[in-house]
Amino acid sequence: MASPGSSFWSFGSEDGSGDPENPGTARAWCQVAQKFTGGIGNKLCALLYGDAEKPAESTGNVPSRAASRKVACTCDQKPCNCPKADVNYAFLHSTDLLPACEGERPTLTFLQDVMDILLQYVVKSFDRSTKVIDFHYPNELLQEYNWELSDQPQNLEEILMHCQTTLKYAIKTGHPRYFNQLSTGLDIVGLAADWLTSTANTNMFTYEIAPVFVLLEYVTLKKMREIIGWPGGSGDGIFSPGGAISNMYAMLIARFKMFPEVKEKGMAAVPRLIAFTSEHSHFSLKKGAAALGIGTDSVILIKCDERGKMIPSDLERRILEAKQKGYVPFLVSATAGTTVYGAFDPLLAVADICKKYKIWMHVDAAWGGGLLMSQKHKWKLSGVERANSVTWNPHKMMGVPLQCSAFLVREEGLMQSCNQMHASYLFQQDKHYDLSYDTGDKALQCGRHVDVFKLWLMWRAKGTTGFEAHIDKCLELAEYLYNIIKNREGYEMVFDGKPQHTNVCFWYIPPSLRTLEDNEERMSRLSKVAPVIKARMMEYGTTMVSYQPLGDKVNFFRMVISNPAATHQDIDFLIEEIERLGQDL
Repeated sequence: MASPGSSFWSFGSEDGSGDPENPGTARAWCQVAQKFTGGIGNKLCALLYGDAEKPAESTGNVPSRAASRKVACTCDQKPCNCPKADVNYAFLHSTDLLPACEGERPTLTFLQDVMDILLQYVVKSFDRSTKVIDFHYPNELLQEYNWELSDQPQNLEEILMHCQTTLKYAIKTGHPRYFNQLSTGLDIVGLAADWLTSTANTNMFTYEIAPVFVLLEYVTLKKMREIIGWPGGSGDGIFSPGGAISNMYAMLIARFKMFPEVKEKGMAAVPRLIAFTSEHSHFSLKKGAAALGIGTDSVILIKCDERGKMIPSDLERRILEAKQKGYVPFLVSATAGTTVYGAFDPLLAVADICKKYKIWMHVDAAWGGGLLMSQKHKWKLSGVERANSVTWNPHKMMGVPLQCSAFLVREEGLMQSCNQMHASYLFQQDKHYDLSYDTGDKALQCGRHVDVFKLWLMWRAKGTTGFEAHIDKCLELAEYLYNIIKNREGYEMVFDGKPQHTNVCFWYIPPSLRTLEDNEERMSRLSKVAPVIKARMMEYGTTMVSYQPLGDKVNFFRMVISNPAATHQDIDFLIEEIERLGQDL
């Protein structure tokens, strides 16, 4: 068998034979793909190399071949001479698929057609000639299709149609010109891992039902703690359903560490607790306080400088004020990569204050944690190793498919003590293996999705150096955008200086506003510019970028880059598109 480094697997040989643009090579690749994947390989080759007519944008109708086609063979010989029976999806239902008797062949055929639909969508996601979004207003979509649930089953032909329709109106978050959220891109290895995870369809609470996944969570979280800087990767952690829940875990455990009696007796048994975070921090801190009975009024917002960084002197002043009132400061949540500005709080200074007043230090690095993978940029998180807990979302800057959020704790055993309930039907103490691998009792959830495998598999595929290259590229693209628009006519930066992360915040000033004085009327008119341009972007489907107001600043664009498919040309396109759509405003 040829090794992964051999010419069999490589493109770009000196004689041109490995060039994927070379028709002979393309057809050779297709023959290999067809050998191993059958119809899927044929379809993908048609899409990639034009060996057949490229399918048009889905109209919601199932291709005619899907309604009646040959049943997939299950023998080991390809190609084979097995007799093929026709399958007509119009007369088949889910009850005809496995575990139905004789359901194996219809199941394979059906799943192959589903895979064809998915592969078409994957390829289109990277095609710049396709729309990022086929936008319809909610009432239009509700009227155009019947989305209601019925008592009677639909046939498989209709089920395939629903798959196509759903993807037709889905946002192509992997599109190179999709910049709307912190989570963008479509990693193929991560996608494959997600498919495998869904196929395995297991739960993460005990080793006995998820042995490999539990071990992978153990080794992956340990590696992440090592990167944070905790000696030997010591500590604990868990993958949670997003950064908001990870931040709530920090509040929960910080409260338990200071007042363990709260677990049994509730908030009535403890004094008034106060948490501190910056005025630019994520709203999840207040949500967590509300959910835990601490109350949103007990979350004190600390002033930030003009770049969005927490001001340590104001933090210390507010801590002293709380103590003078008889309140108990129990948590400081610093942010490494704020949602809008991409700011990094001064973690070393915050750590000094937390140590001085014996307060739990949490770092919300949901957005900025990925920079720890970069030798060039990890200095922005200096001091994170002094935190008691860290939130880190690989589904953001590292491009792991949603969702993938890690909550990491420096003190081992604290999560277990805080959350365990000793459910005897799950966590029997006389099992025949090491019970430390039954991790479910340290989580708030009982049922927990397998989120680790896609990160682990991507890490194996890329290596740490691959993540580093991706992160460095995204930050370079952000600097490229900043350098273009900082002195360009019609643009104003929201704050001065190079972006700290990939967030680039700016106003586009249409020609009609460029000569107006900077007064209330100008601000009122300027506040309407970004929403209109964004609406036009979505109507045309050409690109997507977010906007928002912040404090006394009217609506501005917040450009973020985490998509590895984006290039300098896509940044140029974005600028030109904003100007095209906004010049008449």
